[in-house]
This record gives sequence, structure tokens and C-alpha cells, in this order.
Amino acid sequence: MRFLITFLTVFIFWSMLSGTFTKILFASALIYSLLTAYFSYDYFIESINFTGIKRIFKFIAYLPWLFWEIIVANLQVAYIVLSPKMPISPELVETETDLKTDYGKTALGNSITLTPGTVTIEIENSKILVHAITKEHAQDIKNKDIEKKILRIEA
Repeated sequence: MRFLITFLTVFIFWSMLSGTFTKILFASALIYSLLTAYFSYDYFIESINFTGIKRIFKFIAYLPWLFWEIIVANLQVAYIVLSPKMPISPELVETETDLKTDYGKTALGNSITLTPGTVTIEIENSKILVHAITKEHAQDIKNKDIEKKILRIEA
């Protein structure tokens, strides 16, 4: 089952990236996806359990919210940059995280960094250090909106 999931993932990813569907590309995708799955399925999927599958679906449901936050933050940063007064008030925010897994902490750090106006500087144990371009962005980090969403995935 792990082999099949790895094969299908690689094959679909290959097909999406190629963008064309000729016989030779289809055959190449099939052969190389089989080879890749054969050599890497143990690393790609450690074990199959329903908890992991539920987390995948929760993460997929999290992505539209994250994309919306990225768009809103882009507009805010564009306003700041284009404003003649350049209303920035940089701030370092250190906060505790309730996330337990490395995956959760990584998702939190990446989500913060992907959102313009904030950059994750360091995650150590349960502390996270973030640079925010304005006090409003810093307050968003203190409110832990992103962390709450990721906690639902982790639970």
C-alpha cells in the first residue's frame, strides 16, 4: 500500500510538472515513478494509519486559510511600502508555542515566514522568535491565530 501511494504521488506530480502527455513522456513518467517508488517508499511514508490520513486532510483544509492570510498580508505590506510615510515599527516577538511535534513547529515557522511582514528567526524547544514589520503584525503573532489552526491539525 505504501508503495502504491508513493508511486501515485510521484506519477501525478511528474505529470503535473510536465504539462504535456505524449506516449514517450507517459512511459518515462511510469518507469521513473515506479523506480522512485521502489527505492523510496519506506522513506516517503513511514506507516499508514488513519490518524496520519486525517492530519493530511486537516492540513489540506488549512491551506486555503493560509493562502488568504498571505494575500491579506501582501496587501498590507504593499500599502506600507507604497505609503510616503512608510509606517513601519519593527518588533521582535518571542512567544511560547503549545505545539509538540517537530512537524507542527516547522509548519508554524514556515506559515509565519510565508506571510509577508513576518519572519521566523528561531524555534527552540517551545519558544519561537519572530520579526514583525509592524506592531499589528506582531500582535497577530501574539494572538497565535496560525498556531491555533496548526494545533487542530496536530490534535
